[in-house]
Amino acid sequence: MAIAWKRNQPTKLLNPKALILFLSASFILLTFLHLSSQTQDPNPEARKTLKEIISDRLIKPFDCYNSPQAHPVIASIVEGLKYPFLYSLSDFGNLPEKPHKNIVRVLKGKPFRKPDISVTVQEVLEKMKGDGKMGIFVDVGANVGMATFAAAVMGFRVLAFEPVFENLQRICDGVYLNKVGDLVEVFEAVASDRIGNITFHKLVGRLDNSAVSASGAKMAFKFNEEIALQVRSIPLDEVIPESESVLLLKIDVQGWEYHVLKGASKLLSRKKGDAPYLIYEEDERLLQASNSSAKEIRDFLHTMGYHHCTQHGTDAHCIKQD
Repeated sequence: MAIAWKRNQPTKLLNPKALILFLSASFILLTFLHLSSQTQDPNPEARKTLKEIISDRLIKPFDCYNSPQAHPVIASIVEGLKYPFLYSLSDFGNLPEKPHKNIVRVLKGKPFRKPDISVTVQEVLEKMKGDGKMGIFVDVGANVGMATFAAAVMGFRVLAFEPVFENLQRICDGVYLNKVGDLVEVFEAVASDRIGNITFHKLVGRLDNSAVSASGAKMAFKFNEEIALQVRSIPLDEVIPESESVLLLKIDVQGWEYHVLKGASKLLSRKKGDAPYLIYEEDERLLQASNSSAKEIRDFLHTMGYHHCTQHGTDAHCIKQD
């Protein structure tokens, strides 16, 4: 009976020595947590979330969810790409006597014939990805997103600039179809060298070839009616923070390239390794329609440290080597 009574006695959880060790350890842990909470982040700008970066910008992204939907939505996969994506075709409207080759292909159930820019963007970014580089793609003159989605389906974040509302609708379609809403931000604006409003010229019946210059807009399609409208203009330097790494900057704006580049002086003046790979349209006739020239652009790029440019059709590819 005596043994049974001892077994039923409550066990002491902590003896005096164990209690002292427990209290000491608790004090050390609380001190560590307090000091950790007081430590200042040495580079808070680099720790900013995407949401915080967006809220700091002077211009907010175009809201695809509240944009009126264009009808009908007809999509086709773009053929022959390593990273394929879906392209939202423009409204066919009244088919002409000789429809565009891509309209004929879609009506026959064939993929959309890939444009060169989609291939080029994927090749450039693929090489950078292989080298372990991370950053964003900036698409100025995004049109309906042929370059934007080529990058987004590879997993790259994209900032796209496009002032034509009908094109914005098609980009929004592409965002949904390719499921890249968390990667693509599109801005309803002309990228330029100053903040404000600017007169922009849109061609009736076409989603391409719109331009700041009226003569530039009608250069390829002289018989299309041209409409002038006021759109917002903003420099890229006002949208892209210095903490944001930019891998590739593509500009195709029907002769307005010089003004876009001037508005990106801070971005372009970054040191070698941080400055973006640059692709821009260098069409002398379109540049002259906007009172600039290829020489003026090259001279400006030299001052930014871009001394190596190669010609690829009407596009120039420039990198910073020193």
